[in-house]
Amino acid sequence: MADAATESGVVKAGGGRSRGLDRAFDILDFLAGARRAMRPNEIAQELGAPRSTVYDLTALLVRRGFLEEVGDGRLFLGDRLHILGAAHAALSSRQMAIEAALGRIVEDTQETAQFCRLDGNKYIVATARDGTRPFRITTNIGHRVPLTWTASGRLLVGHLDAAGIAAFVPPEDFALPDGRPIDRNAFLAEVEAARVVGHFTFDSALDSYTHCFAVPVRSALGRAEATLCIVAPREDAYRNHAAYLASLKQAAAQISPLFAKPG
Repeated sequence: MADAATESGVVKAGGGRSRGLDRAFDILDFLAGARRAMRPNEIAQELGAPRSTVYDLTALLVRRGFLEEVGDGRLFLGDRLHILGAAHAALSSRQMAIEAALGRIVEDTQETAQFCRLDGNKYIVATARDGTRPFRITTNIGHRVPLTWTASGRLLVGHLDAAGIAAFVPPEDFALPDGRPIDRNAFLAEVEAARVVGHFTFDSALDSYTHCFAVPVRSALGRAEATLCIVAPREDAYRNHAAYLASLKQAAAQISPLFAKPG
């Protein structure tokens, strides 16, 4: 019986199976980042991939439930991914500890709490817990944004020197959505300051009413593998600044040991 990779029709000699798997993961990652359904030819164009390969792989992914058809030939992420994610959340000791930490932060502060990390050279909120105030700040889970837009970004590149940051962060990310430039030297200075004090907070660069807090979740080597964050209305953030940071740092200290070993 032909296996899944052979069934896709993209297995070639000399590593073709691995290339086919890589391309399948590229398709899933791309749709997750795009946050919308797309036709296979659009996916191929965006990825710069052969259309025949993308058609073969998307057909296979639909058959296996990793993609689903949503009408007009458009495809999006399928239910099987949700099942896999739910299994991970239910059985991963690391994920359960993260969820518990977010719950404690919300209980302490009533504010929206987030667990954030790198996705390539971008920032994502991997999981979050909404605050309990009547005015709630919600979160787009998995949405990739430039590191330069975020408090967490100043911590997640803290292990790099200036040259390493320049090589890692794309030049186009030193601008806000409205085109306003982000000063490179100021960003580097903020990275260094965050490295020294072990946190970073600022008024959000993307709106006029929230203040963002981030503290690192460190590996055994001291690198920020992720961050714990609070996003709060500015007046509440200013009034409770020290208490919010204390809650985040206590939670980060509790889960950081989990990042010294597989989850």
